[in-house]
Formats: sequence, structure tokens, C-alpha cells
Amino acid sequence: MEDYDNYIISFKWKIIYVLLAGAAIFGITYLFYRNSFLAGGLSPLGIFYLRHRRKQLVLRRKNQLNLQFKDLLTSLASSLSSGNAVENAFSNALGDLLVLYPGDDACIIRETRIILHKLALNVTIEEAVGDLARRSKLDDIVNFSDCISICKRSGGNLIVAVKNASGIISDKIEMKQEIETLLASRKFEQRILNIMPVVIISLLSVSAQDYISPLFMTNAGKAAMTVSLLLLAAAYLISGKIMSIRL
Repeated sequence: MEDYDNYIISFKWKIIYVLLAGAAIFGITYLFYRNSFLAGGLSPLGIFYLRHRRKQLVLRRKNQLNLQFKDLLTSLASSLSSGNAVENAFSNALGDLLVLYPGDDACIIRETRIILHKLALNVTIEEAVGDLARRSKLDDIVNFSDCISICKRSGGNLIVAVKNASGIISDKIEMKQEIETLLASRKFEQRILNIMPVVIISLLSVSAQDYISPLFMTNAGKAAMTVSLLLLAAAYLISGKIMSIRL
């Protein structure tokens, strides 16, 4: 079963990511220092990009699962409102999800099938959903799992509790989607601002070589370019942190 905090990158994509990162490092280093040996020497640092890329892929997969989980909750709430038992509601939800996500590529399809398989083996509903919550570590799934567990322990009406929890959590996920939509334009602006200094230096290097050449020929110029590069790196990291605030 899939651990959503661990993403295995294939060897092919590892090579692609390292080469792309190495090429980017070479290009930026050469642009700022006009030194092929320095650029070539720093290019192998692209291997450290794999760790950053893995985190991005883990986050993207979790976000996809969270959005797909909303569709599962919507289907569960609809099925429970029709008077179905929780176990039957999951079975009906799988049919609805297969319409929304044809094939087996969607994480929520695999996870719903795992839950149904466990229920067929007489595993309790709270254990089946709890396993998904432990592996995904997503707040919405954990809250849903806790709701089922508390209801089972306290002897409450599981169908009503699951239906109410599904509605509340589904609304919460929808609100997150709306906020992400509002932030999308800001994230695009952030990416543009991050690459603009590199674009400007590239344009000056082509159109005004005499004007910009002292930056590469003198020690003061090299120091200024080093400080500029460090500031650009800091701006990239800080803006990334701001835009990735957990909702």
C-alpha cells in the first residue's frame, strides 16, 4: 500500500531532472560570471534538485488525493442520504468515482478499492479508513477517520455522523480550492518576478556588452554579481515559502 510521504522517482526521470537542473545551474552561473570552468564545476550540484523535486511531487500527489477525497465524500453523503449502510455507500461511491476518474490512475480509486477489500475481509470500517489516514497524513482524511472511530466507540449513529462529517469536510476542501484559485495569479506573478532578473541580464549581455562587461572583468563586479545571485536565491526561497502557506 502506498505511503504518500514517499515518492519513488524512476531512474529515467532522475536522469532527466538532474540534467535539467545541471543545465540551469550551468546557464545561470555562466550568465553571472562568464566562466565556463566555474559553471561546469557547479553543474553537478543539480543532483541535489532531486530532493526538492521529490517534495514537490509528494505535495502534488497529496493535493490530488485531497481533491479526489472530496468527490468520495460527496458520493458517500448522497448514498447515505438514500438510506444505504456505510459499507454499501463505499461500494456505490466507487461506481461514481469510476465515472469521474476512468481507469485506475486516480489515487482515490485505488484507495476506495483497498477499503472495500478490507471490509470484505471483515476489517472494521474505522480500521480501513484509519489506515488511509495514517498513510496520507492529510488533515481532512484524518478528521474523517477520527469521526468514524469516535462514533463507533461512543455508540452514536454512524450513518448520520458520517453524512454530517462528509458535508463539513467537503465544504472545507471546496473553500481551500477557492483560495488556491485566488492565489494562482499571485503564484504566476511570483514565477515571473523570479526569472525577470535573469532575463534582464541576458538582454543586457546581448544588447549592451560594453556596458555590462565590467561586472565580469573586475573583482568589484564579480562581488556585486555574487551578492545579486545570493539575493535572487533568497528571494526565490522566501517567495516560495510565502506562496506555500498551509491552508
